Amino acid sequence: MAGEAVRTEQLTKSYGEQRGVFDLDLEVCQGEIFGFLGPNGAGKTTTIRLLLDLIRPLSGRAEVFGHDCRKEATEVHRLTGYLPGEFALDARLSGRQLLTYLGNLRGGIDRGYTEGIVRRLELDLDRPFGQYSRGNKQKVGLVQAFMHRPPLLILDEPTSGLDPLNQETVLDLVREARAAGATVFFSSHMLAEVEATCDRVAFIRDGRLVRVGPVHDVVGAKGHRIEAECALPVDGAAFGALSRVSQVEANGTSVRFLVQGDMREALALLARFEPVELESREPSLAEVFVGLYESHEGN
Repeated sequence: MAGEAVRTEQLTKSYGEQRGVFDLDLEVCQGEIFGFLGPNGAGKTTTIRLLLDLIRPLSGRAEVFGHDCRKEATEVHRLTGYLPGEFALDARLSGRQLLTYLGNLRGGIDRGYTEGIVRRLELDLDRPFGQYSRGNKQKVGLVQAFMHRPPLLILDEPTSGLDPLNQETVLDLVREARAAGATVFFSSHMLAEVEATCDRVAFIRDGRLVRVGPVHDVVGAKGHRIEAECALPVDGAAFGALSRVSQVEANGTSVRFLVQGDMREALALLARFEPVELESREPSLAEVFVGLYESHEGN
């Protein structure tokens, strides 16, 4: 991947009480799918709005394909397809009227390509926008983001409100856009789609980056959540002392913990308490966040 599609330097926007983004340094390479992850209020939407000059930073700067996001906002918008987290348009107009209007604002679009996306998403364009379900409103938003084949897609929770089949269609569209040379800046709360789609990911909390790296280095090291009911009372401190174990919760004969990497040491310790029930599962994205944040704060 050559060159940078998105670059920020010391980008800062504060709303007080640790709300906003602070000294944000990001580099998104051309041609990659970049996952931007964090809990609600972490600063994801603020970052996206700064990139699109929808809000102004207190300090720092941002660029899209070398264009300053403040001074050259019109060019940045021309190069970008954007799906906001909350998509609202004139409720009286039909989906077809809205897409025609937005396409004209873009200076014209490939109608065949656009109609192909509409068919794949199974979207009825002849109903007023105000009568659409949340999922169908999301589909209109997706079509308008993709329809001009932008070199940069900024998608804020693109599969939100969609059924599983449409979710997979959206991920296919993302992969196809990347295969055609586009860069995708992808915000999501769903760990499975992040792992299946993104090349690199960044985790943000309280407006500050926690970690950035290849998806399998960051998310793939998520480990397993172990839950056990034992015959003997469990010593939670003993599990907490293990280097690969975190997020320990012990209560009487029950124990829950996250183990990363080699599980033999943790399972050997667990065997001492004679487990009678045992469940192992992948942690949720929220649990991955907690583990990363605990690790970050401990450094």
